[in-house]
Amino acid sequence: MDKLLVHGNGSLRGTINISGSKNASLPILAATLLSEEASIVRRVPDVSDTNYMLQILRALGAEVERSSGTVRVEPATVSPEAPYDLVRKMRASICVMGPLLTRVGRAKISLPGGCVIGDRPVDLHVKAMQGLGASVEMEGGDIILTAPKGLVGAEIDMQGKHGPTVLGTDNLMMAATLARGTTIIESAASEPEVVDLANFLIGMGARIEGAGTRRIVIEGVNELTAVEHTVIPDRIEAGTFMVAGAMAGEGITLRRVCRDHLGAAHDKLIEAGHLVSFSDDGSEVSVSPGASPRGCDIITAPYPGFPTDMQAQFTAMFVTTPGISVVEDKIFPQRFMHCSEMKRMGADITVDGGRAVIRGVDILSAAPVMASDLRASAALVLAALRARGTTEINRLYHIDRGYEHIDEKLLQLGGTVERVPA
Repeated sequence: MDKLLVHGNGSLRGTINISGSKNASLPILAATLLSEEASIVRRVPDVSDTNYMLQILRALGAEVERSSGTVRVEPATVSPEAPYDLVRKMRASICVMGPLLTRVGRAKISLPGGCVIGDRPVDLHVKAMQGLGASVEMEGGDIILTAPKGLVGAEIDMQGKHGPTVLGTDNLMMAATLARGTTIIESAASEPEVVDLANFLIGMGARIEGAGTRRIVIEGVNELTAVEHTVIPDRIEAGTFMVAGAMAGEGITLRRVCRDHLGAAHDKLIEAGHLVSFSDDGSEVSVSPGASPRGCDIITAPYPGFPTDMQAQFTAMFVTTPGISVVEDKIFPQRFMHCSEMKRMGADITVDGGRAVIRGVDILSAAPVMASDLRASAALVLAALRARGTTEINRLYHIDRGYEHIDEKLLQLGGTVERVPA
């Protein structure tokens, strides 16, 4: 187990490449199970979550090869049972449910693990499979789904308590590709990662319309074939480094981004007084601190609203921004565990339920802190960049779940960081 030492109060400058999207890669890798043929997926980030998914695919019987960011998956034969020791490590492993069920008529999956950021139930996934005709049992912590005569298209609403479910939409869309008849997903998630999965499936021969809207229509087909696909840029990694540039930069440039996916982060950085400019084609963005930064308010919402996966990073920025900022997370109201760690560094934050009130301070002081989840760990790194002294960030495995070589990228930008054994 490693920890990260961040020597703060420096300045970032330079250029880095943004990795492929972790949240798009995971369902796309699961979707390779829908064909017996070998598919190739490019720009798969080297993070622990994608590594776990590849291990799950191997455990299910697929042949998997990885060379740098390119992955080849050939699932000529697959087992319907996903092993507990792998599934428990990552919540996104639930997205093998749809492909297994629609291809082999059975799926046995342990209730998955992942970040502890409040209630993230899988009931909508199960409801979706039942809507297509699957029978469901619970046994010893496992979800067992069967559809020996195949799945049948239906109209299914995926609205959850706090909005549409992204992985639930993914699971249902994958299952519906080989179901008989037409499936209509109402209240579908419209995130770019859902669109990327749909494009992957269409490349395999699926018939899908409406991805990126709240209503997706899938016409079932008899079989799917192999495809080669390049994963979209990681908008959350890009947003995280955009915040880093605003907090501690002299001007940093991020390559391999997609401007259309970064509207919410861009708008809030501009509102907070920072300087953001995209290249003409939207594939590069430069960010530098504004002369008069100011606090502002954020309320998380499903895409294209402000992403819950960016609220911790903006909270870190507001900690040293003059004035008062208010951050409200309506997707995961319990997702504020990073705030208590930032208070150890001198932050002035009051958390009440799903709402944090931040009063900007002039300087933070380094302290040993502990990451509680993936995005909280990124927020602590950002705060440490502005702190006086050396901050020790423990439980670094959280950040390794979703950020590809973050320490190396910070070094490229002139940051002073060290990964050392805990």
